[in-house]
Amino acid sequence: MRISAHTVCTAIRDDIVGGVLPPGTRLAEEQLAQRYGVSRVPVREALRTLESEGFVVSRRHAGACVAQLGDREAADLLDIRALLEPLGAARAAQRRTEAHLKVLRGLVRLGRQRAGQGQEADLRSLGDWFHETVAQATCSPGLTALLVQLRRKITWLYAAEPVSRAVVVWQERGALVDAIARGDAERARALSAAQLERATPTRRQFRSVAVRSPKPAVNTVRGQI
Repeated sequence: MRISAHTVCTAIRDDIVGGVLPPGTRLAEEQLAQRYGVSRVPVREALRTLESEGFVVSRRHAGACVAQLGDREAADLLDIRALLEPLGAARAAQRRTEAHLKVLRGLVRLGRQRAGQGQEADLRSLGDWFHETVAQATCSPGLTALLVQLRRKITWLYAAEPVSRAVVVWQERGALVDAIARGDAERARALSAAQLERATPTRRQFRSVAVRSPKPAVNTVRGQI
């Protein structure tokens, strides 16, 4: 079965965001094709997409490599998030479907459970899924794409919040879902803004590693709701 460039793009992006491919890592098409078990064609297309998203840069005579964002660019992402995420929360309150609410409530239940049990490994992925679902609930393809890409870059560049705050964070997310469920756009906007003000983001430290071993399969994307 032919694996699409979209699926390969998701796999490479996940490895960049997860730190498996640290900033500055050279992205040779042949090595990536071998790693993900595909031909070079979908890899080439995936790298073009990731370059347009800002995760990859291409240099003449040097080829593609994972982008290296400075402190100023990273700080700008937080400022942009402070503007966009409250807007997204307000739009979600106005436009969400019952399907969105069902997923959001399920994620809040899981998040509270994992936080209460101190299961740190699952919390970040649940948080990312939560925010992607809120973004989808705006029912605006353009805004959803901006919010999802912004969240991915922040996940890439910043460490997860301390586990000690996890219980409070998921309580705050539960309150946000309640506001979205009531259709209270202004309350959702205010809660989102307040949560961001209380956040304490810390830049991640990456360690350069050589990644050559093939992967048995590429990652898959979550379906749209």
